[in-house]
Amino acid sequence: MFDDTQTDASVSSLKNARNEIFWLDDPGRPAALPPLARHTTADLCVVGAGFSGLWTAILAKEEHPEWCVVVLEGGRIAGGATGRNGGFCSASLTHGLANGLSRWPTEISTLLRLGNQNLDAIENFINQHGIECEFIRSGDLALAVEPYQLNGIQEAADAGRALGIDYQLLTGEQTRERVDSTTYLGGLFDPSSTAMLNPARLAWGLAKVAVELGVVIHEHTPVIDLKDKGETVSVVTQSGSVASSHVALATNAYPPLLKRISNYVVPVYDFALMSQPLTAEQRASVGWQGREGLSDSGNQFHYYRITEDGRILWGGYDAVYHRGNGFGRQHEVDNAAFKRLAAHFFQTFPQLAGLEFSHLWGGAIDTCSRFSAFWGKAHGGKTAYVTGYTGLGVGSSRFGAEVMLDLLHDRQTERTELQMVKKKPKPFPPEPVRSIGIDWTTRSLKSADLNGGRRNLWLRTLDRFGLGFDS
Repeated sequence: MFDDTQTDASVSSLKNARNEIFWLDDPGRPAALPPLARHTTADLCVVGAGFSGLWTAILAKEEHPEWCVVVLEGGRIAGGATGRNGGFCSASLTHGLANGLSRWPTEISTLLRLGNQNLDAIENFINQHGIECEFIRSGDLALAVEPYQLNGIQEAADAGRALGIDYQLLTGEQTRERVDSTTYLGGLFDPSSTAMLNPARLAWGLAKVAVELGVVIHEHTPVIDLKDKGETVSVVTQSGSVASSHVALATNAYPPLLKRISNYVVPVYDFALMSQPLTAEQRASVGWQGREGLSDSGNQFHYYRITEDGRILWGGYDAVYHRGNGFGRQHEVDNAAFKRLAAHFFQTFPQLAGLEFSHLWGGAIDTCSRFSAFWGKAHGGKTAYVTGYTGLGVGSSRFGAEVMLDLLHDRQTERTELQMVKKKPKPFPPEPVRSIGIDWTTRSLKSADLNGGRRNLWLRTLDRFGLGFDS
């Protein structure tokens, strides 16, 4: 249903937008911590100061107050995917119920319980430490914007209710009473499994707590090599090194320090717009008083939410892969994607014509073929890693950190006994087949959206073998 044609409203909405990440454009952003400039030792060295890395450092220090824990961040805290996402903090560990059911049907009840416990723990931690990150347990609303999608949300409702999830199936009218768009034909509301938050402020709050616990964080300290020294792993930077008994890699979409990971993860670029605050009249025209997180139900989907101060973040749809696992700032600006997002926004909310966007940005998502995190070990068990969150890591990154610490301690837990943890996703093929396959898949997904959701032979074959491409 979405048309890329530009209108006066969409063109004018971008004229004053800055290519800057809204969450990081904050006067409260902490000053940078000093880089590592010497050789040192640690019990645990964490590489990456996004959500995965910060949770790993905090949980390790809480368990072992006597440990020396060092975090090395190549840029700034929350400078990667942690500070660029939509701020959807989901209880799902499996990138949604449907994906979890299709891959781990015998474990899904356990995964749901662990996911809900994980989200509760995040909320409790935020409250306990007074982290001001606009956290609200608002729930999420999946939207049908094409007639065929109504069957999909009905099937999702049936599957969820069978597992005890409090899904609420809404008619078009009921959906529009929550958020008003004539495009909405129906919706599926999950009232408790998603929170909305300011991701950068959460990360800065986690870093503050970590430092108070005694964790040492170095920013502007890119790691260039890992060397197994027998009893320790040497984590090498341009201006120093850390000889550590344990190493946790939390680099996500960044080029991996372990080459083997590049077989399983591709960086996919996603784009977002942030509006100016709505006026009282504009807010009344859309409703949205519950601040639910929203997403439409196409293969190419939009995710969107409204902030505490009444701005609308609108992102998604395009998921762009660059040949050879292309990664870098040169891929973070895609004017065609920004224009497409603006056109789709005003098709959804024509009553907001005249609203302008203040910020636009892009960033890489660590995508794997099963759409959810996976783990592994290296250097004789002294190093552990987690990656592959595929765009839903704000909440599940804490669970990912717990599993990494289980692996580093070589301990058997309920988490490590999960097939989700024990097994890795299927690898992506090497280039040039990788690029050809991803391009073909992207075109097929778009075709399915244009043809009533009907999946062609290529997509059905990928489904049969448990392969996929998503954001």
